[in-house]
Amino acid sequence: MPKSIKTTFSFLSLRNTAITIFVLIGFTVTLAACAAIQNRDAIGMERVLAASGFQMRLADTPQKLDHLKSMTQRKLVLHQHDDKIYYVYADATSCKCLYVGNEKAYQRYQRLSIEKNIAENQRMAAEINENASMNWGMWGPWGPWGPAGPWE
Repeated sequence: MPKSIKTTFSFLSLRNTAITIFVLIGFTVTLAACAAIQNRDAIGMERVLAASGFQMRLADTPQKLDHLKSMTQRKLVLHQHDDKIYYVYADATSCKCLYVGNEKAYQRYQRLSIEKNIAENQRMAAEINENASMNWGMWGPWGPWGPAGPWE
């Protein structure tokens, strides 16, 4: 095989390897970001559950952890035990724990969730209004990357 063809195949092979590596790195970063978002959401949910009166039980034995893993994960699920209704939230990945609450705790959870959503919506609306009301032109000319300052 002529040297130029070998060089071309070698270059293409190197190029394909580099592309594959970049794709794999991108995929890994995306998965890590998704996992971080899910953990953040789970922590927020667990805070609301605790504030609502749900009791946390740690999976402190291998048997409990196995049972916890078999349950529906990160969803509030209704269960009945001894003719009583309980709400159960299992998290085998983040806290390795189980949250259990009765009907009263569930009602408090619903109320707190609604209040949290309303507060978040109000905060976002306030930020939007603040940005809209900012009169940037009053502060003089800006460079293409924002205000100049002593740091430049």
